[in-house]
Amino acid sequence: MSVVVPVKDGKIVDNTASQDSLAANRKAGGSMDKEAFLQLLVAQMKYQDPLEPTSNTEYISQLATFSSLEEMQNLNGTMTTQHATNLVGKTVIMNVTSSSGATNVVQGKVDFVVKQNNKVYLSIDDELYNIDDLDKVIDDEYLEALEMAEGFEEEMGKLPNVRNLRLSDKERLETVRKAYNSLTVYQQEFIAKYCPTALAKLKELVAKMKEMTDAAGTGTDDNTDTDNKTDGDNKVDGDNKDNKDGTSADSK
Repeated sequence: MSVVVPVKDGKIVDNTASQDSLAANRKAGGSMDKEAFLQLLVAQMKYQDPLEPTSNTEYISQLATFSSLEEMQNLNGTMTTQHATNLVGKTVIMNVTSSSGATNVVQGKVDFVVKQNNKVYLSIDDELYNIDDLDKVIDDEYLEALEMAEGFEEEMGKLPNVRNLRLSDKERLETVRKAYNSLTVYQQEFIAKYCPTALAKLKELVAKMKEMTDAAGTGTDDNTDTDNKTDGDNKVDGDNKDNKDGTSADSK
């Protein structure tokens, strides 16, 4: 098929407007969308050589391609919107690129989803972010376990080491032990995996404190929660047993 350039009054008609429109479309979207495809098809029909016109079969083929492109884009838009809707109430991490090219990390909970100019945006702390900037979705249970682990490490850092442990530290130590034992299995396993040093310190301090109270003849208070341990859990006993890892309290 030949393409002719329109001539009027002996001069070539400038059709850069349509070309600029196509170029802007490509620049904005990064790829040819259905509007750009339709513009190309219309331009092809408008400026075709009347002596060698495009066949009906070729037009039908191009229209079928256009219909397939439109359906794919509509399906992609529907899936994107559905995915964004499922993120409402979840904590996400966004990698947002500024106009200067710097990447800013934004973390927060998605309040709602809005669609503007065929783009889907997530509302986080009253700001809208393009879903294309989505980096990670954080599970709420994981996030809660992480917060518990950070708090556990902080409290363990306030307690003395085994050598400096005193009977006056018994109440604080028992508070931390009960708080740890009240955590869910998942949270305890999280601490065991990511805070092994702090957990080992707790076990050593509890065993040492029981040894000291027995030596002082004070024994265990009636209101002390002994937390009977079952095989396979991560609870810390309050009785004078060997530590779960097999280390005897007498060796501390």
